[in-house]
Amino acid sequence: MVLDKRAMRLCVAIGMAALLFACLPALVATAGEVADSPSPRYIAIVIDDMGNGMKGTEEILRLPIKLTVAVMPFLPTTKRDAELAHQMGHDVIVHMPMEPVRGKASWLGPGAILTSLSDEEIRRRVEAAIDDVPHAVGMNNHMGSKATADERVMRIVLEVCKERGLFFLDSRTSWKTVVPQIARELHLPQLHNDVFLDDVHSFQHVTRQIGLIRKALEHQEACVAIGHVGPPGQITAGALKKAIPALQAEAQFVRLSELASIVEVHQGLKPGMP
Repeated sequence: MVLDKRAMRLCVAIGMAALLFACLPALVATAGEVADSPSPRYIAIVIDDMGNGMKGTEEILRLPIKLTVAVMPFLPTTKRDAELAHQMGHDVIVHMPMEPVRGKASWLGPGAILTSLSDEEIRRRVEAAIDDVPHAVGMNNHMGSKATADERVMRIVLEVCKERGLFFLDSRTSWKTVVPQIARELHLPQLHNDVFLDDVHSFQHVTRQIGLIRKALEHQEACVAIGHVGPPGQITAGALKKAIPALQAEAQFVRLSELASIVEVHQGLKPGMP
């Protein structure tokens, strides 16, 4: 029996409807998965005070995650620590000593940025520090609660960073910091510390601070946390090592340069992926 064209079209329409009905639950489920899939989360761990052969350096560098190592310039192991970190695939940044509101001058180290310096001397010291730390891709402040609140000083520091292709991480040692404003004006990625891991030198405290990373990621895409070598170095390394598996289940560890690229896209400083 031969069907006419109208009957054939009707059969095709019925078949397509049946197929769509059969596939509908899977299509709805797939759409739901896409809608419900969370945006990626990022953790950038920065380790300060490298460059002086400090306690915990080896333990920190052996952690099985991407790190950003902040190396102080002009110290006995500046170049060794920077080279080793680079060889292990970590980011290296300059840990620039800057004047605090309170604190001993001896804590700053050589080549520190002081608010009493001339524009020319600030520029010279920043450039010299960058030259002294191999493989540096960025900079953050060592101490600096006074310097980071001084617009004249920080404009020079960030201008040099921009000229040399470095980002600047505001360690947030002062609530009066002018870094975000100047970074915005100079079209630099606005990066800042969210959590100090080891301001108290105990395993329990560091563990609690790691908990703040997880809490921060509940309402923001990325979290920057700063730890230290030196007195808390081995404690911080141990607490991080224990926490890494749980953190990796929730977020991706990234180098600070990777986070800077993400921030640049979000802030419209460079185009995103097509």
